[in-house]
Amino acid sequence: MPEKKSKFLIPAVGAAAVVVVGSVAAYMFFKGGPSGDASGALASAKVIPERALMATYVTTDPQAWAKLEQFGNLEAQKLIAKGLADFNKDVFSESNISYDQDIKPWVGGVMIALLPANVSKPVQAQETVPTPNATPTPVPTQTQEPNILMVVGIKDKISALNFQKKLKEQKDVKLKEIDYKGEKIIQTEGKGKPTYSVVLNNSYIVLSPEKNSVEQAIDTNKGQPSFASKEGANDILGKGMGLQNTVAQIYVPDYARTMEKFLKSNSSSASISPENLKQLKQIKSMVAGMGIDDAGVRMKAIANLDPQLNKFEYQNTTGKVVGLFPVDTIALVSGQGISKWWKAANEQSKDYPELKQSFDQARQQLQTSLGMDLDKEVFGWMDGEFGLAAVPSNQGILAPIGFGGALVFNTSDRKTALSTFTKLDDLAKKQLVSVAKRSINGKDVIDWQIPQQGALISHGWLDNDTVFVALGGPVADAIAAPKNQSLETSDSFKTVTGSLQKPNGGYFYLDMDKTMTLVNRFTAQSQTISPQANAILTSIRGLGVTATSPDKSTTQMEMLLSLKQKGAK
Repeated sequence: MPEKKSKFLIPAVGAAAVVVVGSVAAYMFFKGGPSGDASGALASAKVIPERALMATYVTTDPQAWAKLEQFGNLEAQKLIAKGLADFNKDVFSESNISYDQDIKPWVGGVMIALLPANVSKPVQAQETVPTPNATPTPVPTQTQEPNILMVVGIKDKISALNFQKKLKEQKDVKLKEIDYKGEKIIQTEGKGKPTYSVVLNNSYIVLSPEKNSVEQAIDTNKGQPSFASKEGANDILGKGMGLQNTVAQIYVPDYARTMEKFLKSNSSSASISPENLKQLKQIKSMVAGMGIDDAGVRMKAIANLDPQLNKFEYQNTTGKVVGLFPVDTIALVSGQGISKWWKAANEQSKDYPELKQSFDQARQQLQTSLGMDLDKEVFGWMDGEFGLAAVPSNQGILAPIGFGGALVFNTSDRKTALSTFTKLDDLAKKQLVSVAKRSINGKDVIDWQIPQQGALISHGWLDNDTVFVALGGPVADAIAAPKNQSLETSDSFKTVTGSLQKPNGGYFYLDMDKTMTLVNRFTAQSQTISPQANAILTSIRGLGVTATSPDKSTTQMEMLLSLKQKGAK
């Protein structure tokens, strides 16, 4: 690109940095945008300095973002359309610029990187006459936040030039040209802080509020190590996360260092304890991506861990516990091996005196009041699969709130679990709570009853290795005497979790329709949820999350925001 064209391309984005940062991201989310697919992430990373703490790439490929158009109810579609129109109106209120006509045709993918802050400089203090034997006053330093560097792909150079001509006509825009190693950096100053930008390889506009960051990008483009040259970056940025229609991805190559920089940039947390720093160092690097497929919006993340520091490890479950909850279950959290998690937490507490003190106090109080061993009698027998669920019920004590709760544990130590529940029953009797036994579907169930309201808490054994605790008698009935269908046969559960990775360490599951029934029940009179929020929430089918740990050095997470197809109720 000729030099004359280059220096005009820069202010096209420089004077409208907010357009690139805000309009591209928001517009892409709501409506889609110009070409700039996920494959451009690696190319963009080649002009990002190696010292970058992290980088996020947002694709502007219209085919990827167009998948969103197949979702949402009519009210949500109208709300999004209005929000988009209002957003564009606010951004371009003082100009005749249109996103569709002036920006959309030329903007490619957008990469946003965070670079370490420049070296802090002492704040200039007012000169005073020195006092003999006076204690020197520490000179404060300025809190430095990481610098932002953006790389915006140029898809159509002619359209970009047309846009710069239009932008150049806008009021209150001052331009200044700065030469740096043969490249023309343009300082663009409007009503706010100046923006510095440069065109590289005739294909990218690089911009930042800090001139030094743009200079570093120029150095990188001329041969200095780039973000793309970091270990693992080539595979991650080039191949992505195995998602369909990837629209965004983020890569943090040195998680501990990045988080340390963020914490130190916050004046309220200027120092980091060695214990907290050690905790951060458990995670070596992290990568995440977001895509849109036929089920909804899906996100995957992978954390690479230090196996020497990592005390926790997800265990894969059989998933059988899901079949023990009723088909109309509202929400579920399931997993494996609470006893191992408790053991790991205690091991880690050795590095955290306050946490260890809390654990020790809990042990002492439980031993004194109940004569129970917290490690053995509470957590020790919880060594199998477990599930915690919210279950609907409009009977008895649960009638006012409409739901109760249920816990199911699989254990290999029935003897200890029986002893624990016997001690709890004895404690309830001492508190003058009526403790009674009844049979449900041939199973012995113990109820803690409240006069004229029925059972508050119930517990019993579903088989020789599986015990349950229920909040509310009706929930106990639903668990102990299940009907033909269970949660695993639910259309909603299968839709929300069926495509998540398997095997896995358990699920977080939420049925949005059933949740909204409860929400509307509590907000019918107060009207605390706006019609706009209600339209968005009712367009969501549910949320499913799962995680797995193939080995002690890797943890993977997958989340699906399941959306209803357009027109579905």
